[in-house]
Amino acid sequence: MAQTPFERYGGFGVVSKVVLAFYDKVLDSEIMAEYFEDVDMRRLIDHQTQFVSQLMGGPVAYTDDMLRQLHLRLGIHDTAFDEMIELFTETLEDFELDDDDVDLIVSEMTVRRPLIVTT
Repeated sequence: MAQTPFERYGGFGVVSKVVLAFYDKVLDSEIMAEYFEDVDMRRLIDHQTQFVSQLMGGPVAYTDDMLRQLHLRLGIHDTAFDEMIELFTETLEDFELDDDDVDLIVSEMTVRRPLIVTT
């Protein structure tokens, strides 16, 4: 049986490092940083590690309804989502993930745009 990207790249340990590097970029972004001013980053990174693990085929399941509810009050707009996708893609590439895996993971994130963008 073929391994998922989650399995191929080392599971939660590696995904956690990817997520930490991603948020370093996010917090430096003029577009994104404002969304995280009053956020418990430790908790967010834990949740985001689980979510990215799901995108990579890992053993986690966030439902569409959960994603919608988590982002509803945040007022995320398309420009911020586009910036997030760009930074996320860069981070995956920084970790030298295979191009096909980057495309797959970013695609999984992109299809969730309607659940995350609220304005």
